[in-house]
Amino acid sequence: MLSPTTKRASLLASGAAVAGLLLSSLSGGVSYAADNESCRPDGLYKTPGVDVPYCSVYDAEGREKMGADHQRRVIGYFTGWRTGKNGQDAYLADDIPWDKITHINYAFAHVDAGNKVSVGTDGPNNAATGMTWPGVAGAEMDPALPYKGHFNQLNKFKKQHPDVKTLISVGGWAETGGYFDDSGKRVGSGGFYTMATNADGSVNQAGINTFADSAVAFIKKYGFNGVDIDYEYPTSMKDAGHPADFPISNARRAGLNKGYAALMKTLREKLDRAGATDGKHYLLTVAAPSSGYLLRGMETFQVQKYLDYVNIMSYDLHGAWNEYVGPNASLFDDGKDAELASANVYGSAQYGGIGYLNTDWAYHYFRGSMPAGRINIGLPYYTRGHKNVQGGTDGLWGKAAATSCPAGSGLTKCGDGAVGIDNLWHDKDDNGVESPAGSNPMWHAKNLEKGIVGDYVTQYGFPANTQLTGTYARKYDSALVAPWLWNAQKKVFLSTEDEQSVAKKADYVVDRGIGGTMVWEMAGDYGWNAAKGQYEAGSTLTSLMYDKFKTAAPYGAKKSNKALPTQAVDIAVDFTEFKLGDSNYPITPKLKITNNTAATLPGGTEFQFDYSTAAPANASDQSGFGTKVISSDHTGGNVGGLKGDFHRVSLKLPAWQTLAPGATVDLSFNYYLPVSTPSNWTVNINGTAYALAGDLARGTTLVQPGTGTTPPTTSPTTPPTTPPTTPPTTPPTGCAAPAYVAGTVYNAGNEVSHNGRKYKAKWWTQNEAPGTTGEWGVWQDLGAC
Repeated sequence: MLSPTTKRASLLASGAAVAGLLLSSLSGGVSYAADNESCRPDGLYKTPGVDVPYCSVYDAEGREKMGADHQRRVIGYFTGWRTGKNGQDAYLADDIPWDKITHINYAFAHVDAGNKVSVGTDGPNNAATGMTWPGVAGAEMDPALPYKGHFNQLNKFKKQHPDVKTLISVGGWAETGGYFDDSGKRVGSGGFYTMATNADGSVNQAGINTFADSAVAFIKKYGFNGVDIDYEYPTSMKDAGHPADFPISNARRAGLNKGYAALMKTLREKLDRAGATDGKHYLLTVAAPSSGYLLRGMETFQVQKYLDYVNIMSYDLHGAWNEYVGPNASLFDDGKDAELASANVYGSAQYGGIGYLNTDWAYHYFRGSMPAGRINIGLPYYTRGHKNVQGGTDGLWGKAAATSCPAGSGLTKCGDGAVGIDNLWHDKDDNGVESPAGSNPMWHAKNLEKGIVGDYVTQYGFPANTQLTGTYARKYDSALVAPWLWNAQKKVFLSTEDEQSVAKKADYVVDRGIGGTMVWEMAGDYGWNAAKGQYEAGSTLTSLMYDKFKTAAPYGAKKSNKALPTQAVDIAVDFTEFKLGDSNYPITPKLKITNNTAATLPGGTEFQFDYSTAAPANASDQSGFGTKVISSDHTGGNVGGLKGDFHRVSLKLPAWQTLAPGATVDLSFNYYLPVSTPSNWTVNINGTAYALAGDLARGTTLVQPGTGTTPPTTSPTTPPTTPPTTPPTTPPTGCAAPAYVAGTVYNAGNEVSHNGRKYKAKWWTQNEAPGTTGEWGVWQDLGAC
């Protein structure tokens, strides 16, 4: 997620049980039909051989069960550092409006030096597990629990509000590439970067396994319902994330996506196995960037299939990391974004006039590969702002260039961030100097708006007789859905949120079937204290969303907005060979099609798929497959929002190109703004349309093309009737190589025996049985033993 004052996010430049089998991934894993399958969310990967207890969390339509008055999610981040022990205001678990929210994400745990999930050493000063608040009403410990601190409090209140789920959030802006030790000093250990990716760019599967095992143990120990990964950022774009991590992260850019995908797959599978044992489904979620720049370096965000839902960090879209003055979290584009205009985004035919620094764009990016209900949009309960703003309309789309950048920012050119009374929630650099950012809780912004100096200012280093300079006039742009405060005397611009903007965003969620909202962070919400005549921490905005959502229709649970075939075939499609960083424009991956069926695909076989309207309708190929957009839910620019979700694409095997069983063909695919993994695939084989099993759609039966039957028992896509309880430990008779064991990680060069034959792995693999991956797959057939 973030430490909210320093984050650099925008760098620019049906309830029937399913019959049959559902292929669990594009690479050949298979899941088993089970009663719980009827509750599996559309598109969610299921660990092969595991009866995941989805029905403990989801209903028969695959929608999350959150209580009768919670039709959409309200997810709040609850931070561990607002303890009151530092002389500033406390925000404790009893301050959370438990009846208004559905999930709490605790921020943050970190990756320790041993690649395990940690919140530091236990003890009375550990806010998560050891701290107490004697004499504070509502902060009494539950004596039935063996730990204290915030974790004790969260579980105490969950007993009173059993529909609320809690997740441990790991990482964040400051602790993605390191962690804070018990003394408060940041240790640049490498964190996610080194845990998941080796120095040579290869996957660090040993580190990932250690982390995932520790994550499972952690949530069981402390009573969490799942894990939220806040990895900022596994992108190939140079100098993304915390500047202190650049020596480690930049050296690994080429392998960060691979490591991220392996991490999420491993977490999903270990959580699924633990859930099957415990009889309850454990959630896996992420905080995902909304910046088109960062997402361009994350390929097609292939991890979406492993996630129960994604929380979009649709804020920090403008801030003091550059000179362009704009909203922190606008809902829509208005065609005037100064940052985008400076890069000629609006004037480029390739971009299609689509502005990509707004919540609506980010939502549609993810909608291309996920049901609306597995997406939550982010809202900031904090401000961003500049001082010395020049030009613009009441500061909006003006400029505020700084003469120098804060120490440790990693920037050579930056914006003039607001300071002092306009920067209450500021961070400090390593020398204790204030980082200019215009970061304030929304309750402080409301006091500025009303000309009130709250009595809390002394806790933040200001004298009791502090006087405000100038007037903070509230402004609002209905096209952007963005309020801000403009102090004309000081030339200060503070981007805010309030009832008007949050109501519009809540309506947006309801109208589009979106899963809900995520808030960073709960302590910034406001309420009016009439006795003191000032705004303080409260629940005004959270309650507004609750009221909007409690009678809403159920959220959208389907990936596709049209009917797709119920018979699926095992043809894998993968987007590979992305160029790295700034070289990845235009975006030109290889689209690799692998025929894992028993039938030869004839020349002219047509594939169709959807990709998101977050990119213009100008996708093409350079390989003779005739790739073209055949229909669009939206055309033109995106001022006021994208009107639909998908572009439909057609491509065909060239007339002379057949595709035999096990064979692979690839084409050079081109597009101009990032999209998440294209989905809703169909293939027409000899006049019959099939879905692709890798889409993981609910209600799909895996068949062999032309037969309408499930693959025979000798097919690599058919699981055993029951998964073996004890994997083989000795090789088959006559084979010297060790027997293949499902679930084991194999690296390049590892040799195994399987079904009387010997195989060698070409690269890292897990749960891909030898003899099932074809000539071009991971296993090289070395012949009979």
